[in-house]
Amino acid sequence: MGHYLITGGGGFIGSNLAQALAERGDRVRVLDTFVTGRRENLGGVEDRVEVIEGDLRRLADVEKAMEGVGVVLHQGALGSVPRSIADPVATHEANVTGTLHVLWAARAAGVRRVIYASSSSVYGDTPTLPKVEEMPPAPRSPYAVSKLAGEHYCRVFSAVYGMETIALRYFNVFGPRQDPASQYAAVIPKFIRALLRGERPEIFGDGGQSRDFTYVENVVAANLAAAGAAAGALDGSVCNVACGERFTLLDLVAALNDILGTRLEPVFRPPRPGDVRHSHAAIARAAALLGYRPAVRFAEGLRRTVEWMRSHA
Repeated sequence: MGHYLITGGGGFIGSNLAQALAERGDRVRVLDTFVTGRRENLGGVEDRVEVIEGDLRRLADVEKAMEGVGVVLHQGALGSVPRSIADPVATHEANVTGTLHVLWAARAAGVRRVIYASSSSVYGDTPTLPKVEEMPPAPRSPYAVSKLAGEHYCRVFSAVYGMETIALRYFNVFGPRQDPASQYAAVIPKFIRALLRGERPEIFGDGGQSRDFTYVENVVAANLAAAGAAAGALDGSVCNVACGERFTLLDLVAALNDILGTRLEPVFRPPRPGDVRHSHAAIARAAALLGYRPAVRFAEGLRRTVEWMRSHA
């Protein structure tokens, strides 16, 4: 039985990880400020999860959470490209300083392995598809820069301090517990919420932009595979976590209309700064390094997400 720390464990991805680990019988500790995460997200496993309310920006909080831990699943971050454009300093403090604190405290506590949640946004808007890990990153937003900086810190901590790290570049994760109400909400919960209310979903741009939408269960599986990888297998490398296929926002609206039995056309707004046109992952490295295979595809993931949002409306 492992002892895991999940930073941002009250958030969308972190709480799904906490549930999977708790149900497996592992010891789980969560560190979260509960500013964007929610305690209700841990409902059902709260009696099996130790919760520490603390801030990644405070080294003392991170050090306290790190005691006795074997593996860190570092999900804690301020998400959203638009939010980072509105307030790059807050994004840097949470995502870059916060990640450095996690790595430094983990080293001091003798933690075996740190698994870092990175983002497909580090690739930027280069026309080459699919995105392979060897491509030079070209971030287009403060958020993307912050995620790339965290990757570099992980690689350096592996090289300099001998700590096992891996950065998992998530591609457009969606699923249960993702907040549709925030002004920075991701596109899938936002669209589902609009359609459930009989409202037309808003698309920024022409809807031809495409994404490698990745159901959260696949991301959980990749984290668990990284946590369970053989000693010495993780050396600061980066790995895409996605499904290896892409769908446009127009495809997404059509698929959701089909699931919900609605016929609501989108409203088009001007494109937003920092947005990437196309995102599509090569996932061969994750398959080779972690044995990763996406178990839940786009259509099934959408059905499960709609079902969850309907029951939690």
